[in-house]
Amino acid sequence: MDTSDVTSTVGDLEAQNMKLKKSPPFSLERFHISEDYGFLLPDPLKELSDYYMPWMEIAYNLPVMIESHQLRVRVDVVLPRNLALPLVEVSRTLGLPPILVHSDLVLANWKKKDPDGPLEIRNLDTIVSLPGGESLKGFILVTLLVEKAAVPGIKALAQAINAVLQPSDDDLLQALKQLKTSIAEMTKALRQMHDYVDPAIFYAAIRIFLSGNQTVREIWNKEDSKRNSKFSWKDNPAIPEGLIYEGVSEEPLKYSGGSAAQSTVFHAFDELLGVCHSKESTTFLHRMREYMPPSHRAFIEEVHSAPSLREYILSSGSCLLCEAYNQCVATLAELRSYHISIVAKYILTGAAKAKDGGLGHLPGPPQALAERGTGGTTVFCFLRSVRDTTLGRIIDPSD
Repeated sequence: MDTSDVTSTVGDLEAQNMKLKKSPPFSLERFHISEDYGFLLPDPLKELSDYYMPWMEIAYNLPVMIESHQLRVRVDVVLPRNLALPLVEVSRTLGLPPILVHSDLVLANWKKKDPDGPLEIRNLDTIVSLPGGESLKGFILVTLLVEKAAVPGIKALAQAINAVLQPSDDDLLQALKQLKTSIAEMTKALRQMHDYVDPAIFYAAIRIFLSGNQTVREIWNKEDSKRNSKFSWKDNPAIPEGLIYEGVSEEPLKYSGGSAAQSTVFHAFDELLGVCHSKESTTFLHRMREYMPPSHRAFIEEVHSAPSLREYILSSGSCLLCEAYNQCVATLAELRSYHISIVAKYILTGAAKAKDGGLGHLPGPPQALAERGTGGTTVFCFLRSVRDTTLGRIIDPSD
């Protein structure tokens, strides 16, 4: 290498370093992510204007109308034009599919009973509910509190990326410690599911409304089996055809049901920590990103395109950073293991009760849903796979 080559190489490195120093820090604000509430909508709209009151009256009274079989009096079996067109148009504007998703049910479906009170479950309520009573409310609000517990971790994620971009091992170490603590708090929040959600009600009632068009199938098809309509949902083996959105498409449309896999938190943490899942799991998880708000999807892509945290730590040779990284990965795997135990209780136990006729007056979902998650995955294969691939990213100190 001659002198000119050396000079050119040094110049390139200096330019790259200057670019890093001048580049703006990785920020949450660009992606409409709150410093206080994370991915939660900070102040969800509780009601619409008078023009939309017919919709709001149905929304507020859904549980009673469904349980008393009065919903068909107000809503047709085929999603009628006057609902389908605005629903699809609003959904397109929001960049979301026209179906109930995690951001609808959890992120934007909460309010404080006392506006000045704490963000704790006793001071929280849902804006719109479905059949399932207090268990449904508990399911939504506990999930919300898991999202809230992730907020320090989301901020730590941004700090970690900035600490790699503008190298600071001290800042990175603190960010990793904060991330680990936040993930542990998410597990702690998830434990409240046992206190507020009855397994039988979750299995027999709540899951139906998280399984796409199963709602229509179970409730309406019994009342009018002669109706010339098509029912189903993507990933729902009980109803494989699709739902007709009148005035939108002559063919049935298919969408997945709500799923924890639609939570941006887990995708972002995986991208930061360099957790790479199996091909099958990755395909499903990437499809679930289509059910997230566009700014949240963009956030995940931004984390993905950032310099590799894992490679930075490996090249640093720092035992402290390596240990802190491994603790984050292990704690995330522990959260996923705990989620598996939750699923075992709320799906398998419910399925066993249904098989033995132990659900009382609750009908329960069809057998085809018994071992599937609400997003359509074969639940245990998927959950164990993502847990195991998470553990597989722990750095061996001897490497």
